[in-house]
Amino acid sequence: MPVRVQQEDFDAGIEIDRLRRAAAHVGAIAAFIGTVRDQNLVSGEYASVTGITLEHYPGMTESALEEVRVQAHERWDLIDTLIVHRYGELKPQDQIVLVVATSSHRADAFAACEFMMDYLKTRAPFWKKETTSEGSRWVVALASDDESAARWEKPN
Repeated sequence: MPVRVQQEDFDAGIEIDRLRRAAAHVGAIAAFIGTVRDQNLVSGEYASVTGITLEHYPGMTESALEEVRVQAHERWDLIDTLIVHRYGELKPQDQIVLVVATSSHRADAFAACEFMMDYLKTRAPFWKKETTSEGSRWVVALASDDESAARWEKPN
């Protein structure tokens, strides 16, 4: 399945190799792995992060991620894509997300991978609660994340 939302960790090497071996005409693979940082900006200052909790609505989340994956295939000449996103309680250095795009040429793979990640950072139906040295707080997308995602908007 090209979209998975799961609690358990993933092996990026195995996932990428599976996509690479699935089609002999794969000439490019772009991948992004997001991990939990041990610090984050809180009120303009860095605070130590001891963990995060990711919540989602089963069914709705998978559908939303599948839709962005389909959009990537409509925009670029791709062979395959994969989105794996974790939920539950995670600690610093834990993997959160894997996004992979394969194509015959690198430009399409890079663009699709970046497009899918920008969507995940700003619009995917996940709720992230971060526990820091300053207490717990819900995390919202940064203005810079919204700016990155806005470049993919199609003009009306």
